[in-house]
Amino acid sequence: MTAPLDVSLAGYAVAPLSVFDRAVRRRFLAQMAALKGGRVHLIDPWGEHLLGNEASEAKSALPVVTCRVKDVRFYRALALRGSVGAAEAWIDGAWECAELVELVRLLVRNRDRLDAMEGGMAVLGRVAMRAWHALRPNTRDGSRKNIAAHYDLGNAFFERFLSTDMMYSSAWWDTDTTTLEEASTRKLDRVCEALGLRPGLRVVEIGTGWGGFALHAARHYGCHVTTTTISAEQHALAVEKVRAAGLSGQIEVLASDYRDLSGQFDRLVSIEMIEAIGAAQMETYFRKIGDLLRPDGMALVQAITIEDHRYAQALASVDFIKRHVFPGSFIPSLQAMLEAKTRASDLALVYQQDFGISYARTLHAWAERFMHERDAVQAMGFDASFIRLWQFYLAYCEGGFLERSIGVSHLLFARPDARPESGQWVRATGVAA
Repeated sequence: MTAPLDVSLAGYAVAPLSVFDRAVRRRFLAQMAALKGGRVHLIDPWGEHLLGNEASEAKSALPVVTCRVKDVRFYRALALRGSVGAAEAWIDGAWECAELVELVRLLVRNRDRLDAMEGGMAVLGRVAMRAWHALRPNTRDGSRKNIAAHYDLGNAFFERFLSTDMMYSSAWWDTDTTTLEEASTRKLDRVCEALGLRPGLRVVEIGTGWGGFALHAARHYGCHVTTTTISAEQHALAVEKVRAAGLSGQIEVLASDYRDLSGQFDRLVSIEMIEAIGAAQMETYFRKIGDLLRPDGMALVQAITIEDHRYAQALASVDFIKRHVFPGSFIPSLQAMLEAKTRASDLALVYQQDFGISYARTLHAWAERFMHERDAVQAMGFDASFIRLWQFYLAYCEGGFLERSIGVSHLLFARPDARPESGQWVRATGVAA
């Protein structure tokens, strides 16, 4: 659950609604009245409603979620810009919900209701957002701009809520992991074990982040790692971390586009970078992976995924994440990735495992730390709207992973001459080679 918020309606004058406002409010209430799997207690200055049908009282239903609409701007934004408008109204403070993750989960369970909100006048808003998104292609220059829009918020900002190794990707929570740091290390070890990393191997990483994987692989597995990022902020800190660790002889940090990488490597790692390349670049991405690997090489890709049957619809739409968090991004489906790698390379998928529930727990840990540090974040110059945007973003993602609307997978690819060493894939995956 997100941190308690001020949900009082005191001090808000109850102004009469215009004909337009009454119509869009009435339409929203009618759509939400058919909710299944949970109920919403909606309070606004013009009334109070318990939304959801009787079947929503079933044992599997989510707890009743209370939402307070403070301003008619919520209904207007929803009518004109659909679900993105609702998120923007949250950022503007037009509505509150202390159970934001549960609300997201309920809406995911009622996708037909969510899709209905994108109709009517919101269609025009969707067209405008698609046009905006189309202007942010992942060319070399476009990719740098898109990455900078998110990652160059500043290293000090991300340090406030990430694990100490600054891994901005899903951790791996086992029964014996109790902290975010432990879970992050467990994920890195699983990646290294799956690839059979050992001293002497040359590893290339697409997407440095802040150097967490490169440092772990060099320090604990004795590998030489070449890693690249196009984020200026990430590159500067990663270089400094490598220098401070005394590993400059083992780790090379580049500031190059992955499409410009060259050479031959034993192993390749790419942790949650594919989402930033854009769907049009998937074949280029997998072709580059194949080109960088020796004939017996292997690659581990950690990727956020969407259900196969929803991929085309999601690709054609612009949601809150694309509009306000990760411009130029997309979420691939497993099928789309496999089709792209087949067209572009001789890579074979030898293992895949989804661990989406770990991402939900990772996001929950980030959200708790972020809200605990919100005063410090504001002291960096970020305003209250920015805090609310990030609160919504983290809850939005956590709810999606809890409902399995999105997942995250480890995908282990092998070139034709790759063979598992004794016990390697058993230790990493639990599957006998």
